[in-house]
Amino acid sequence: MRKRIRALRVAQGWSLEDLATRARLSPSSLSRIENGQRRLALDQLVTLARALDTSLDQLVQTDTDDVVSHPVADGVHGLRWSVKADPGLSVVRKRMTDPPSDHPARLRAHPGREWFVVLSGTAVLLLGDRRFRVETNQAAEFPTMLPHAIGAEGGPCEVLGIFDRDARRGHRSDDKPPPQER
Repeated sequence: MRKRIRALRVAQGWSLEDLATRARLSPSSLSRIENGQRRLALDQLVTLARALDTSLDQLVQTDTDDVVSHPVADGVHGLRWSVKADPGLSVVRKRMTDPPSDHPARLRAHPGREWFVVLSGTAVLLLGDRRFRVETNQAAEFPTMLPHAIGAEGGPCEVLGIFDRDARRGHRSDDKPPPQER
């Protein structure tokens, strides 16, 4: 934790005096905290977390050895990874070959947030009544309350999508065929 405090301070480009002023500590007290020569009280941790613009949880989290995560196979979306920064986020890598369906039942609208980056090929994002081409190395973020669909244009396309918990729920039934028109 002491190393994390120092690393966050240095990353901000702050001197001991800069952080000490923000945290209402003396520079010598902060130096002793960073060097392990002084015990930290809970109220000091809270103050330091605020001064460093981070959460108390992030400041005190233990180091972990599980840096590499393994995907979970998802029959609908391909491979899925959980993002440790927020347990509600999912990362999905998907290869698409078909253009997006503009059938109203295939356009999804739901709460949440979605982002995607095109790894290869060209993707098409249908968003409401608009059509966007998103090419390799371009990304899109869009309001998911608008009806939307994503597909490929001119051949296969591979995307990396990031969904928050609400957006993920909105796509759970993507594998169901659209209802038949009467």
